[in-house]
Amino acid sequence: MAGIATRVDTLVQNVAAGPVPGRRDGRVRAVEHAPAARGDLGAVLAADLGADLGERATLVQFSTAFCQPCRATRRILGEVAGLVPGVRHVEIDAESRLDLVRRFEVLSTPTVLVLDGAGNVVKRASGQPRKADVIAALGLAVDGTSHHSSQPSDKV
Repeated sequence: MAGIATRVDTLVQNVAAGPVPGRRDGRVRAVEHAPAARGDLGAVLAADLGADLGERATLVQFSTAFCQPCRATRRILGEVAGLVPGVRHVEIDAESRLDLVRRFEVLSTPTVLVLDGAGNVVKRASGQPRKADVIAALGLAVDGTSHHSSQPSDKV
């Protein structure tokens, strides 16, 4: 039991600390669908997030209270969601939703998930994404071609 408590405490500290600079910081990348390896995440429902999903796509942002890049990410995602009809931006407090943090393997904030109209995670970014990358990822999610490409890419 002490091992589980230690792991949860470490996760909360890592999420609260914000993003760790690295090669993938802010890069929007394809989500590999390998149910046997990662567990089937399944479609995300409005009940999971506690908010309605967008008709065409949803931008889900995991944030923490003292995360500076989370503020800029909130602004970017809000602007992008406002540009495309049927797209919604939902922000999740990572510290209060550890169930979702574990489910989606959120290791730092901000982490952004791009959901298609059916609630499937098709793209994700750890760190503050560039606006152009979010628009491109959203375009793929709305078109429904994001997870049908033959080669996954780290870049959008």
